[in-house]
Amino acid sequence: MTTFELLRNRKAHIGVVGLGYVGRPLAVALNRKFSVYGFDTDDTLVRTLRSGLDATRSVNNSELRGVSDRFTSDPAVLRHCSVIIISVPTPINRDRTPDLGSLKAASRTVGRNLPAGCVVVVESTVYPGVTEEVVAPIVAHESGREVGRGFHVGYSPERISPGDDSHTLDRLVKVVAGGDYRVTELIAAVYGAVTRSGVYRAASIKTAEMAKVIENTQRDLNIALMNELAMICDRLSLDTADVIEAAATKWNFARFEPGLVGGHCIGVDPYYLTHVAENAGHNPHVILAGRRVNDSMGRYVAQRTIELLRPSGNGRRTEVPSVLILGFTFKENIADVRNTRVADVLHHLQETGVKCSVFDPEADPRHIREDYGFNVLSDVQHGAPYDAVVVAVRHDVFRSSFPLETIKSLSVCDRPVLIDVKGIYDRNAARDSGFLYWRL
Repeated sequence: MTTFELLRNRKAHIGVVGLGYVGRPLAVALNRKFSVYGFDTDDTLVRTLRSGLDATRSVNNSELRGVSDRFTSDPAVLRHCSVIIISVPTPINRDRTPDLGSLKAASRTVGRNLPAGCVVVVESTVYPGVTEEVVAPIVAHESGREVGRGFHVGYSPERISPGDDSHTLDRLVKVVAGGDYRVTELIAAVYGAVTRSGVYRAASIKTAEMAKVIENTQRDLNIALMNELAMICDRLSLDTADVIEAAATKWNFARFEPGLVGGHCIGVDPYYLTHVAENAGHNPHVILAGRRVNDSMGRYVAQRTIELLRPSGNGRRTEVPSVLILGFTFKENIADVRNTRVADVLHHLQETGVKCSVFDPEADPRHIREDYGFNVLSDVQHGAPYDAVVVAVRHDVFRSSFPLETIKSLSVCDRPVLIDVKGIYDRNAARDSGFLYWRL
């Protein structure tokens, strides 16, 4: 029997290394068709998942319970796997260079537990060359096996979009590439079994790696253009949303919105591309310019908030202005606060002496406390009254539970400031309600 036939008959196994936002739904999806082991070094996470609970809501708990007993922090399970998929985080360092620490550690673990003939697939976002020039040598060194003979490598970039129920793993086209034709076909068969949209065989592993980083870099640049447009419109007293609505009537206009660009993809992947570009002797002007614009938006929103808080007839009664920030996750309707740019808004407001409170019913308070060092409100009334409210994230709960009347009731100002970063509220209704209203 071929390796795929053994996998399909559950006589061989697939290992998923890293059970975060990528590995978790991947393990659940693969378990529908194959025998899967999930490995993670985080004992607390593994215990939680084994109980059948996913605090991030990235997978259905009932489906999670179907595979949860195969989750472990014992790497020895990898010795039974014919395919091992690495899906660990690949963030950036403080100097915005790629941080491959977790990927290298995972590669060492895989190498120490590698069975003969195993196919090692990387899903983590990397720059071109990492799979073959970083991962493969580490696995080879730790296992004592030769790549291409004792084991094989491949790449299939993750396309998980947290909180997006329309683009789940089973509805995505999976890009795949292996070290040779046979490996590529095996990887394609595995992923093809769990996605309805099919697979795309890239020309090479490096091509697939490059495709991943350009996907999010393109989106980053488009949002940067809209953010710069928003700043220009602000100076010209034009409403950005009105301008975009008019421009979108042209058939080939690509519609994007301004906003805070955070998270573990759009705000990170471009730096993987610029890193490899600079190493190749090219200065990536456009990509870095877009990053500078998007990285500046938290400060820009904070500055506009401060300007509107200055005594100008808004009836502010407190000497030290108090601001409520609604939302702290990096995007709407998820619990993930990694690399959230709302933190920039908070920090810049605090630097000017503004008293800030944060409320986000979607986020995990423990993660905010551990990662950012402060406690979020359990109830918006605890910090009231406020001089301004910054609605930073477009959570559905804010749309349904925080109408203009509710926000107005949280203030003692004659004209409270409402900063509507994502344009949740009707501009005219907000102004008619007595707000000093501003949006990107």
